[in-house]
Amino acid sequence: MTTTLSVTEEIREKIKEFGSKGETYSDILARLIEAAQEQQLRTLLMDTGGTSPVRDALARARKRWQK
Repeated sequence: MTTTLSVTEEIREKIKEFGSKGETYSDILARLIEAAQEQQLRTLLMDTGGTSPVRDALARARKRWQK
């Protein structure tokens, strides 16, 4: 199934910049979406917010076990 997407000429040209000879817009967009999803996963997995260094976590654990 195909559909029509309405984009400005500027966006159309930017999409074309990512393409190779013989690629359809659908091919280009599918590849860009896949790359964006991989980047999102990489960002999620590498996020260190709300974490503690291992040595700090071990120190807290030792203090709990010593009580």
